[in-house]
Order: sequence, then structure tokens, then C-alpha cells
Amino acid sequence: MNISNCDLPDISVSHSNLTVVEGDRVTAICNGSGSPLPEVDWPVNGLHSVTAQENNTVHSIKITLVNVSRDDNNFLLTCTATNIVGMTNASVQLTVHFPPTIVKLKEPERRHDTCIEFTVRGSPHPTLRWFYKDKEISHTEYVRPDMDIYQDYVEGCLTFKNPTHHNNGNYTLEATNYLGAASSTVYGHFLDKPFDDWSPCPPLYQTHKPVEDTFGVSIAVGLAGFACVMLVVLFLLINKYGRRSKFGMKGPVAVISGEEDSASPLHHVNHGIISPCTLDAGQDAVVIGMTRIPVIENPQYFRHGHNCNKPTTYVQHIKRRDIILKRELGEGAFGKVFLAECYNLSPTKDKMLVAVKTLKDPTLAARKDFQREAELLTNLQHEHIVKFYGVCVDGDPLIMVFEYMKHGDLNKFLRAHGPDAMILVDGQPLQTNGELGLSQMLHIASQIAAGMIYLASQHFVHRDLATRNCLVGNGLLVKIGDFGMSRDIYSTDYYRVGGHTMLPIRWMPPESIMYRKFTTESDVWSFGVILWEIFTYGKQPWFQLANNEVIECITQGRVLERPRLCPKEVYDIMLGCWQREPQQRLNIKDIQKMLFTLMKATPVYLDILG
Repeated sequence: MNISNCDLPDISVSHSNLTVVEGDRVTAICNGSGSPLPEVDWPVNGLHSVTAQENNTVHSIKITLVNVSRDDNNFLLTCTATNIVGMTNASVQLTVHFPPTIVKLKEPERRHDTCIEFTVRGSPHPTLRWFYKDKEISHTEYVRPDMDIYQDYVEGCLTFKNPTHHNNGNYTLEATNYLGAASSTVYGHFLDKPFDDWSPCPPLYQTHKPVEDTFGVSIAVGLAGFACVMLVVLFLLINKYGRRSKFGMKGPVAVISGEEDSASPLHHVNHGIISPCTLDAGQDAVVIGMTRIPVIENPQYFRHGHNCNKPTTYVQHIKRRDIILKRELGEGAFGKVFLAECYNLSPTKDKMLVAVKTLKDPTLAARKDFQREAELLTNLQHEHIVKFYGVCVDGDPLIMVFEYMKHGDLNKFLRAHGPDAMILVDGQPLQTNGELGLSQMLHIASQIAAGMIYLASQHFVHRDLATRNCLVGNGLLVKIGDFGMSRDIYSTDYYRVGGHTMLPIRWMPPESIMYRKFTTESDVWSFGVILWEIFTYGKQPWFQLANNEVIECITQGRVLERPRLCPKEVYDIMLGCWQREPQQRLNIKDIQKMLFTLMKATPVYLDILG
């Protein structure tokens, strides 16, 4: 059957958007028209608010919402108009405003989380502010909120970059909109304070024991007397056998003494009295005033065979007439280093170039140190450790003979082969063509890692690993060494403590700075800084900061930023070296494997040296 003037109904609503405060009442009207006249309805499935509907005619309907709920925020009210031709509809967007509430504020899981999770609900979306120990947190690259918004929920994290024990404490989140405010506090515990279990030596007896306990007091007095006797004996033994060599690297048989000391402990000193606490791991000496008193070494750092019955080390003696000095290479507190020609050193060569290190003004104690260091260096034999040939002791000055590395120290080499390196030709600057590429950088790093693996296998802690203490030879051959000149040539790399001690703080981990603890793990931290030096072409770590600012940054858990040209995989290795807890740092063997894996994926091009 055909019906004239027949069409889909028209529909209109009184509001396209309704904004209401939670708990209020609101009304909307829907009108339908057409031929034939439509039936009009407000379906309200899913609506939480109490509704009241009033029909005026079959083609107009009014809906009233009573005690509007926040759960109806962003609800789409739809009105329908229906006749025999079909149905049309129109919608009203319902926006409900309500004060903020903090739905979740989660305490970070200790040692794992680097964020405080939160969920806040409010409409309009609230403004969030964070407070730490009652002070508002200013957002930086080290602490910042990361947020996502879903309808009237704000979810996210207060994210920390490398949080430490300095970040432990109460964190308060405050959420505010025009209807009100909400706040909640949570305790964040990220890391224990390093060596929090350390405490001064306990008293030899308990002071709260009753005086009448004469037996206990007698035992305590006896123990105290015994401890004093043992300390005196130890002191005498160490004065005789425990002095540190003044030359080069610091090993298990080398305790700290001498002005060029790079890492003297400064803790556990009590009015000139040596406490038994000074005999803990990694502590080699106690500084009292302007003097250094050696103490017994930690047995875990003794080299294999370090005992009274160890085989005698035979140090090669070189005749003075076989050494011809050519030119000075540098000078340190101990003496000078020269380039020299040495005869009768190699069975296959008549003469060869060597680096000789001289000892100026040797005292009797210095001569003993000289002999003991020569024995130590003789036992350190590895392809990535600078080779020690022997000594010359027939007359003064005393001389140590090392292999000569043609291209000098690695730091100078990196600077000379960086993108900003310039050379002069006829007085005019000219860009060099020998810029190091990724393959060469990885090759350099893997060689240093190989040398460190060997040192660790010998229970040898270097304590001053840096590019300035690595040397470069032909064919991009890199070896670890230390002629003891770094503190003079690279004086800005060291922080002077107490007038004498020179500390390479920019290469030191927090436990070495704060507690003078030096281990294989602290050397791994330094290797991470070496990687950073390599990928910045020899820049000084934290070059933009003063020494006291560097100490503050490192002890608070800051780390160096990723160099501009450094691949993410290499920076991940650096971060693995810079873990706050020493036992969480990467193992040097694993580091070398990672470097080899990266080298396999990188085109090899190593002829940087002409």
C-alpha cells in the first residue's frame, strides 16, 4: 500500500551537551515530528542516576536526572523517534564534574621499581603536585611524572632515574580542581644506604654490665690487653713489611704511602689512634695528619702464592751502559720518564726503543719499595698490560725499563682522532682524516677489558683505570699501564684531599668516594667511564662540573649521559658498570663478550694508524 507524504521522522533535543556537578538535578527534552507522527523515547540502559520521565504527547518526551552520579560522566543519552518508515535518534553528551580522589598510590617495590604508581580520578582533570619531605618536587630529567588520561582517570608514575638511598622518604601526591582537593602519602624506599651495616668496632666489654661481675670484667680487660699487644705486633710487622711501592699501579703487595697516592683512605681515624676497624676490606692505610701509617692488607687481594714460602721472583737486571737516553717523555712526583734505546735486551734485536722510569732521591725505604714493585711487575705478564723488562740498579738514579708505546697515552690519542681534532700545516689549521669509527672504538675497549680480566685473575685492583693510564702502540694495540705521571700531566682529573692525596673521583664509584673501598667491582665502574671517554673522543667526565659537584652527583646516584655518537647497546654496558650496588655491576668477562658480539655486527676497519 502506498502512503503519501511518508518519511523518516525528524528529531531534536534541547541540549547537545549537559554539564552538571555531581549530586545535582538536570532535565532534557526530546521532540519528534514527521508523517506519520513518530513515537519518542529515552532509553536509559546503563545510566546510574535516578531518572524521572514525563510524557507530554506521543511525539515529545522530557527526561529528568536526579542526584547525578560521577559514574555517569561522559554518558551518551540517546533519544529515539520511530514511525512505520523507520527510526532516527539524537544524543546528549552528559558531563559530570566532581572533586578529585586518589584511587591508588603504590609504594615502590624495594630494589626493583623506579617509579611510584598512582591513579587519580576527577572531573575536570585535576592538577597534580608532588611533595618530597614537605617540599614540592620540581620536575627534572631525574624525577618526573609520566601520565596517561582515560576519560576521568589520570594514571601514571612518578618516575626516577637511577634512584638511590638519597631518594628514600615520604612522597605526597596532591590533586586539585575547582571542586576540591585530595592528597595521599606513601613511603618510597629504593636502596639501602651503601654499607649501612658498617659500624665502628664494638667495645671490648659491655659498659652496662654490673661492676660486681668481676669475672666478666677480668675477661674483658684480658681481651683488651691481648688486642693491644696484637695491634703493637701488627704495627711493627707492617712497618717492616707493609710499605707501599711508590711506582705505578697499586697491587695486593702495594699498600698506600707516598705523596702521589691516588686513593688513600681517610676514614676510621680517631685522634691518632689506629682502630681495628681500619683493617676492613679494601682499606690499605690510615691517614693521620700529614703521615700515612700502613696497615695489613685484606687477604682476599693477595696474589696467588703470596706467602712466606712463595717462589723467588727473578727480576732481570739491565746494565746502565746498555741504556741510552734519547728524550724526556714526562715527569711525576717519583722522577722522570725517558724514551731510550736499550741494547742486549732482545735476542733477536741489537737494540730497541724502551721507556725508562727513574727514581729520584731514593731513600732506603724507597729502594726496598722499588725492588718489591719490580718483582710485582715481573709477575704481571699479559699482551694487554704494558711489558716490564727489568731494572737498572748499578748506580743512581734507579731505573725501571718498560716497552715503548709509540702513540702515547690513550686519552691524548682519542683527542687527536676525534671529529674536532686539528693539525697545523704551514701554520694553517687542517682537519685530520683519522677519525675513529665504531669498530676501532670497540676494538680499543675490548683490549682494555682483556687486560682487566687478567688483572682480576691475579687479584689485582688497579684503582686508577682511565684512558690516561692506557697506552697505544702500532696497529691500534692498547695496553693498560701507569707510569705515575698522570697526576702531574692530568692534574685536573684528580681531586686533592688533605694536601697530599690525589683522588680520580670522576672515575670512582660511590663506595670508593665515600668509604675508600676499592675492589674489582670498583675497577668495573671505572671501565664504564673509560667507555664514555672513548665514545666522547677523550672528553673529561663531568667536564661541566667542579670536583665538589661531581662528588655530589656520583654519591647521589647520577650517571654520565649517553654520548651523542654512542650506540644504545654500548651505553647499556656503561649503565651495567654504573650500578649502585657493586655486586649488581656487570662482570668484566661478560663485558668483553658483549663487546665482541657488537664487534661481529660492525664492519671491521682498524687501520687508523698510518
